[in-house]
Amino acid sequence: MSTQNYEFIEGSAVNIKAWTKNLPIESMAIDQLKNIASLPFIHSHVAVMPDVHAGKGATVGSVIPTNKAIIPAAVGVDIGCGMIAVKTSLTANDLPDNLLNIRLSIESSVPHGRTNNGGVGDRGAWGDVPDDIQFIAMMSLHEDLCELVHKHDGLNSASKRYQNHLGTLGTGNHFIEICLDESDNVWIMLHSGSRGIGNRIGSYFIEKAKSEMEKWYIHLPDSDLAYLPEGSEYFDDYITALDWAQRYAKLNREIMMKNVITAMKSCIPKSFDTDIMAINCHHNYVSKERHFGKNVYVTRKGAVSAQKDQYGIIPGSMGAKSFIVRGLGNRESFCSCSHGAGRRMSRTEARNTFTLDDHIHATEGVECRKDIDVIDETPLAYKDIDIVMAAQSDLVEIVHTLKQVLCVKG
Repeated sequence: MSTQNYEFIEGSAVNIKAWTKNLPIESMAIDQLKNIASLPFIHSHVAVMPDVHAGKGATVGSVIPTNKAIIPAAVGVDIGCGMIAVKTSLTANDLPDNLLNIRLSIESSVPHGRTNNGGVGDRGAWGDVPDDIQFIAMMSLHEDLCELVHKHDGLNSASKRYQNHLGTLGTGNHFIEICLDESDNVWIMLHSGSRGIGNRIGSYFIEKAKSEMEKWYIHLPDSDLAYLPEGSEYFDDYITALDWAQRYAKLNREIMMKNVITAMKSCIPKSFDTDIMAINCHHNYVSKERHFGKNVYVTRKGAVSAQKDQYGIIPGSMGAKSFIVRGLGNRESFCSCSHGAGRRMSRTEARNTFTLDDHIHATEGVECRKDIDVIDETPLAYKDIDIVMAAQSDLVEIVHTLKQVLCVKG
């Protein structure tokens, strides 16, 4: 393994190791990292990925190992958000010169964008939930969700619509892409999570954790670092809810991928396979793992598991490169890597900085939306993915380099 790349940041309770070479960390993110590193239940140290930027309470792009406690806001509200990618038997020559019809077919097959109430004209959710999705939901998710709602009425409203969001993309930085690798093989890749129900679960338990801190007169450097300790009133139910939302997110991606493949087959006359290589990985989640001699809860907030020889996906921004990687099992990073390029400016700043012409130029050669409503997702709003990859060369090795040729944005 190559020389360690991390930079050392001193913390009050534990220290911080940051894989951020040639990637300055914003002052707000450093403050958040130091706040986390001051908590008494952090195990060993905090690991920081090269795509780090400020989040809600905890930075996006951080790995937080905790002993007998979990911080719900560090997990976030997009529980189980992650990536899925499949390699197809198609090559670039099998794709039509104009990819517009494929994009429109995908957009009509996968609800995406903003949602209202699931009615006519609602792009973001199913109005009438397809029978196959109803069946999958009832068989794999419904009973466990009913048990949660029975104990926590605050989850009831979102639980009534969880089927409407299953197999749907969402908004913001969620996307569906068709890519070409270094040998011109066609890949399908998408990014999404647990949708409205995951958001509600996250928000609900964040508030419960804050109430617990008030109840026990625990003062924190940031109220969004409120935590639930093992043995407390809500801890076990939160673990159960996390597991449910992470299963939902994984299933959500699988259903969308199936529908994207069907949409592509309706536009491409050549028969093709999609079982050559497939990866489905979370990057906002909690996992119980053993590190530095102790079993701990590892919260990866905008980070991907990179155990030795484990495959992962690191996407760039729309119009940039993405990577299929293999983990190197670096213990110092808690066997983790970045989940993407990472934002270098906020959505508001991006909208105020870049013009539509800037976006059109940045996405040249990519079949995608080129309108003012996606300016906040323009490639220029993100860090340089090549610098991000160089900073974590001791965390992962690149297996495939993908270039987007089509992108559907939420």
